[in-house]
Amino acid sequence: MKLKIKIDSKQYEVDVEVAETETSGPSRMQTVESAAARTPIAAVSEFTTQSTSVEEAKVCRSPVSGIVASVTAQPGQALQVGDVLLVLEAMKMETQVTAHVPGKVAAINVKAGDSVQAGQVLVEFE
Repeated sequence: MKLKIKIDSKQYEVDVEVAETETSGPSRMQTVESAAARTPIAAVSEFTTQSTSVEEAKVCRSPVSGIVASVTAQPGQALQVGDVLLVLEAMKMETQVTAHVPGKVAAINVKAGDSVQAGQVLVEFE
């Protein structure tokens, strides 16, 4: 499959090989927040089908697979939309994971150095 990608006003054509066939599971949408671009995170993955009673508004999921570089939020901390919860490192790039809803941190399910998968629940809100 060929894709056209535009980076800094330069257009590239790349060949992409599909490693696995897609299943008819839930659709996936991911946007991430990094130092270069601030966009809210919305990630849906295979983790959503594994957990049956998770209220998506009360959790923050990992937008990418990677390593937790640092955790800035703490349990009990009050947050506003856009506050940095933690930083992930993937492919030598750092991604800031931010709060998508205002509220209070109920639990942080990872610590610095942990490996995480895309869609994994990182932080739970009250």
